[in-house]
Amino acid sequence: MKPHPVVRPNSWAFLTEPMIAPTGFREYDARWRYPEEINLPGMQAVGLGLGTQMAERGIGLIAVGNDYRDYSLAIKQALILGLVQAGVEVRDIGTALSPMAYFAGIRLSSAVAMVTASHNPNGWTGVKIGFQMPLTHGPEEMAQLRDIVMGGAGVPRPGGRVLAEPGIGDAYLDDLAGSFRMSRPLRAVVATGNGTAGAFAPRLLERIGVEVIALHTELDYSFPHYNPNPEAMEMLHDMARMVRETGADLAFGFDGDGDRCGVVDDEGEEIFADKMGVILARDLARRHPGALFVADVKSTGLFVADSELRALGARADYWKTGHSHMKRRVAETGALAGFEKSGHYFLAPPVGHGYDCGLRVAVEIARLLDRHPDKRLSDLRRALPRTWSTPTMSPFCPDTEKYAVAERLRDRLAAMVGQKLAGRRIVDVVTVNGARVILDNGAWGLVRPSSNTPNLVVVCESPESEAEMRAIFRALDAIIRTEPAVGDYDQTI
Repeated sequence: MKPHPVVRPNSWAFLTEPMIAPTGFREYDARWRYPEEINLPGMQAVGLGLGTQMAERGIGLIAVGNDYRDYSLAIKQALILGLVQAGVEVRDIGTALSPMAYFAGIRLSSAVAMVTASHNPNGWTGVKIGFQMPLTHGPEEMAQLRDIVMGGAGVPRPGGRVLAEPGIGDAYLDDLAGSFRMSRPLRAVVATGNGTAGAFAPRLLERIGVEVIALHTELDYSFPHYNPNPEAMEMLHDMARMVRETGADLAFGFDGDGDRCGVVDDEGEEIFADKMGVILARDLARRHPGALFVADVKSTGLFVADSELRALGARADYWKTGHSHMKRRVAETGALAGFEKSGHYFLAPPVGHGYDCGLRVAVEIARLLDRHPDKRLSDLRRALPRTWSTPTMSPFCPDTEKYAVAERLRDRLAAMVGQKLAGRRIVDVVTVNGARVILDNGAWGLVRPSSNTPNLVVVCESPESEAEMRAIFRALDAIIRTEPAVGDYDQTI
């Protein structure tokens, strides 16, 4: 039976027939509003389609986990039902973080399906999928899965079963902590926005010798304070407030499924993840001279402009935003690490396993500070060349229109090379993912389509001043506003 792509909440068929919005199959994972865009029979159909996709590749084993939302367990059970129907052996790892599921995939030599809406607010659900860790589905695999599911091409097979897989959480924390223990005192605010990371992050950091100051770490799927998203200023400001009130050395913030980490230093300054990435890259490059780092197109220009990284022979590669794109690029190029402005860090061997794990990043930052007992995190921040950058801003644009809108904007901006934007000459436009407009002093502005929400993404940076950064945003936004499908920003400067 083909899933019905139309929402029919008032019909009996809504309860019994699969209903799936095809727009939920995105570039590198799947996300829907539940139950408006997908129902439980629809999620079962996704499981059958995923199991069929696995069978086509000769894969028979998958680890499945879920985040801590009130409906995630039901979603996972429906997904598992479809996987078992497809003849797959499922290992249920229980309530988990996305990187914990990836770890399970390595430990069990299995595929992975993680039921999570990540940092999206309540009312969203989705699945992150990977067949060979540390890689996860990219556009081709997601498009194939969509075609199988929406075309009703899932094939039932005998032999499917589901088994509980206990102990993954403890093994995951053992892998993260290893034998490392802090040799200097370190007090850290640990903020999880009442999301799933609250069950794991405080325990991990206490284990390595960090004194934890808990901030909204109780599991509460209603998210009573704010959505757990360490890229959002609301959460970062709350972390900064707690640092100032307690005199903590820093704050770590984790998103809803624990694959991202936000950081605030001892002075209450929010360090955007791309700048924190440069701090980590400097330390990694000292220990691994000539290392290659991958940064997403939203990230600071310091990965190429920083004189210390250049002196250490470090190289930088700017690539597409998105955890699947970044994991693949890190693996393909042999990079030591990848950094996304959104807070995804991809630490490859010998540092990590190559997938994004917010808790791994917290441990590595603690290790960094332990190696520099005379430094505070604010010292390392101030040692960077100063730039002024916006937060990630996301004006609304419908899923059905955002890619066409972004293509038109990309083409228009690419045609402006040699012209001026905000009083500066445009010297290049990087079009690997949207349009990153580079100006003659190294300043830049980016517009690209969001891969997982109905939005565009806009980021700007200036090495000169806050005033120039704001001017770049105004000039870029004026061009964006020529597209009538673009709506209001979620946050702005």
